[in-house]
Formats: sequence, C-alpha cells, structure tokens
Amino acid sequence: MTTPNSDIIEILLVEDNPNDLALTQRALKKARLANHLHVCRDGAEALDFLFGEGVYAGRRLDQPPRVVLLDIKLPKVDGIEVLRRIKANPLTRTIPVVMLTSSKEQKDVVESYHLGVNSYIVKPVNFEGFASAVEQLGMYWLLVNQSPNRES
Repeated sequence: MTTPNSDIIEILLVEDNPNDLALTQRALKKARLANHLHVCRDGAEALDFLFGEGVYAGRRLDQPPRVVLLDIKLPKVDGIEVLRRIKANPLTRTIPVVMLTSSKEQKDVVESYHLGVNSYIVKPVNFEGFASAVEQLGMYWLLVNQSPNRES
C-alpha cells in the first residue's frame, strides 16, 4: 500500500496499552498534532511500517515519520530492539525517536541513550501534565526541529 502525499505520516506512535494510547491520542488532538498520526500496537508492526514489510509492503519509504513516539514495554519486539533497528539502518537512523514510557529504570534510560534515542520521557500520571509534555514534544519535533533532507 502506497501512502499518498496528502497522508504523510508525521508521528508514528507505538503503544500497546489501550489506556495510554487513548491518553496520548487525546493529548495530541488537544495540541492539534493528531492529523498525521499512525499507530502501531507492537514492536513488530512498527518495524514492518518503518521498513515497508508485511502488511505495509509497498509503503513509500521516502516519506518516513518526522518523529517516532515509542514505548519500551511492547509485545513481540520490545521498544529497545525497535530503537536499535531504527538507529542501525541508514534509511531510518535520522528519524527522531522519543521514548514515551512508564519505565523509570535507569538501565532503560542509559541503554536508550546509548542506542541513540533523541529524548526519554516518563509518562506523567495526570492528564494535564501528560498533555503538556506531549504538546511540547510535538511542537518541538514537528515545528522547531530541522530534519535532514530525506532526498540526499
């Protein structure tokens, strides 16, 4: 399936928890950042989406998401392995990846940065704090950050 230009995915959200997914989508809508959002519910699906495999075979790889919001604790393939594969591949290594997770474990933080994560955010417990964090990261990665030219 080919993604038409009008359906360019700006945010890839990888989240398996239905409550966290709904909360994140609500926060993105509140910040008016949900128009070009694609959701994957496990790490294997995220990798298929990013690399145009499986059900996403034929997806245009010259239009990667502008940012990936990635949970660590995912079924099939965990977020650390998804991050490892994103940053190891020349086609995807420049995509900013934000760990958006409930894990405060120092080993997860250290390993994520070691693998090249661009930011590590622990999900706030209350909605207002979470909505504010999501709005700030969306505004930064979609509007402020200068991404490299994908055609070079």
